[in-house]
Amino acid sequence: QVQLVESGGGLVQAGGSLRLSCAASGRTSYSYNMGWFRQTPGKEREFVTAISWSGRSTYYTDSVKGRFTISRDNAKNTVYLQMNSLKPEDTAVYYCAARLHWTTPWSTVDYWGQGTQVTVSS
Repeated sequence: QVQLVESGGGLVQAGGSLRLSCAASGRTSYSYNMGWFRQTPGKEREFVTAISWSGRSTYYTDSVKGRFTISRDNAKNTVYLQMNSLKPEDTAVYYCAARLHWTTPWSTVDYWGQGTQVTVSS
């Protein structure tokens, strides 16, 4: 079992930045590939980005390329999502996710966090 706890969401003006964190716990959490999804009311959960367990591979959906950066610190069992140049359309609940097998993009997830709200005002 892997437990994921997100933090760092909040309200920010368009053009601003936020950094989300996801703390993972569990005996083998360090071996999981990690990712972020987001969801707005009435829409399906959308894949945003992922990072391999080693940190050597990353993948981004087109809408966030050049603005978002995913990283991880395996010593702290934590993955980060640095979000810059935020737009109102980035407003969503952001979910941390863990997946044992690496694919791009992710169609399935092994474990989910509880989500953190990000609101970008215009």
